[in-house]
Amino acid sequence: MERRLHAVLPALLALAVATPCLASSVPQDGDIVNGAAHPGCEKLNAKACVEQAIAAMGGRERLADIHSASYDTIGHTVLSEQSYRQQPFITSYERDKVTVDFSGQRLTRDVHLTWPEADPHTESLDVTLITTPQGGVYHSKQGDSPCSLADLDDSSDTLGLGPEQLLLHAAVANDLHYAPSQWLRATPHSVVAFTWQGAPVNVLLNADNHLPDALERTRTFKDFWFAWGDVDQRIYFDNWHVVQGVVFPTNRVDQRNGVWYASTQVLNPVFNVDVDDKLFAMDSAVAAKSAQSKGWNRVFSDKKRVELAPGIELYQGAWNTTLIKQNDGVLVLEAPISPGYVQGILAKVRSEYPGVPIKGVLSTSDSWPHMAGVRQAVAEGVPVYALDLNRSLLDRLVDAPHRLQPDDLQQHPKPAHWITVSNRLELGEGANKVVLYPLRGASTERQYMVYFPQQQLLYASDTLALNADKSLYDPELMYEVAQAVAREHLQVKTVYAMHEGPTPWVEVQQQIAKAMSPAVESKSAS
Repeated sequence: MERRLHAVLPALLALAVATPCLASSVPQDGDIVNGAAHPGCEKLNAKACVEQAIAAMGGRERLADIHSASYDTIGHTVLSEQSYRQQPFITSYERDKVTVDFSGQRLTRDVHLTWPEADPHTESLDVTLITTPQGGVYHSKQGDSPCSLADLDDSSDTLGLGPEQLLLHAAVANDLHYAPSQWLRATPHSVVAFTWQGAPVNVLLNADNHLPDALERTRTFKDFWFAWGDVDQRIYFDNWHVVQGVVFPTNRVDQRNGVWYASTQVLNPVFNVDVDDKLFAMDSAVAAKSAQSKGWNRVFSDKKRVELAPGIELYQGAWNTTLIKQNDGVLVLEAPISPGYVQGILAKVRSEYPGVPIKGVLSTSDSWPHMAGVRQAVAEGVPVYALDLNRSLLDRLVDAPHRLQPDDLQQHPKPAHWITVSNRLELGEGANKVVLYPLRGASTERQYMVYFPQQQLLYASDTLALNADKSLYDPELMYEVAQAVAREHLQVKTVYAMHEGPTPWVEVQQQIAKAMSPAVESKSAS
């Protein structure tokens, strides 16, 4: 045995030395195929190349004959905007039943969602999404409510850019042309490009089997990815199956800005099912509101103003913001939602305190909706107090291109003025002095607290949220806040947070104790 090892070791060492060189020579997805015109379509124009891909999928007649589809899906999404510790991200899971009516441009999706951040025994959500050309709704036992603009976009993608319709739309596009050929999974691909609903789309066609392995585009999103402006998206198609004569990809992987964002597996697909109009029944007035939504382009409102103390004004909403008047200027606590929203906040400061300098914005969390307005603070030259662990994320946010929908920072670039929060940091003097404290908990690692010593008031970032019965939505978060309060020897009477108004600290402590009670745990387990 020892002799064999001595004989094999030199070969293993040689392989170890050679492997990095071999790995570096393998082309990466998206690399340009040098010296190749259009792999697999060398003597064809772009339209003929697409027709060849249509034939590979089963032929034009079969694809054009798909009027409806029914299938189940199972998949996961990485909650990149929610993960307090960044990559690897926590994950949500989804099992859906989908009916797509291509002829009527309608879709219905019965969704069973598992959300990892929810309270025990409340992690599952069941709802039906219905979308039509008039708009869409979430349908549940409580009735209909408007769906999001992101859901409308997703439905539009399924109806127009899903593998059933993608090549057919490319073939008739007036601007269909070749783009530079690319490598994908170490295989050369011809790339055809066309415009779909005003945005350019690339389709990567395998040089060997001619199937569409991926589509690419740069777009703005109406979900939490809106914060990143121009997002580079690649959707991979894989796990091909023959379905009623059509070669059909049953796996779709969504990559955004290099992040493996979502993976969906299609199960038991059937084409040309009978479509029951009852599946699409909904309140049309509610559906119309979905298309009228402004999404994340919300306007700051000062209607829900609460004076926490003289010179400390809380403006409540889905995301709370606080103005803190100090002797030498004003601090703005949080820059959430969007640049436009924060533009309104900063305008409010200037109208409320004319001529008084804005000392800085306190951005306490890494959650994307919580920091999406930081770009506006930078555009207006306002310093930003950022947790040390969030600096790289904020740098990327400020550097992200917004050419498709230019904001102030895109139009008038400025360098960011970061003030890093690594340890206890005092700001200001007198009655409205504040002290910043990094939380450093397992779930709160990328958040910091803001403490008002004079008022014994604590702002707890994105940790405090109460259920209807006043129990804690996520007891772990407030447990970690309580640990930090004890560690820093703080005297707290009142606590509030990004999504919760002023709450007596003693009540929160009682809820923490209740959540920590073995009796409660035993009851939940039963």
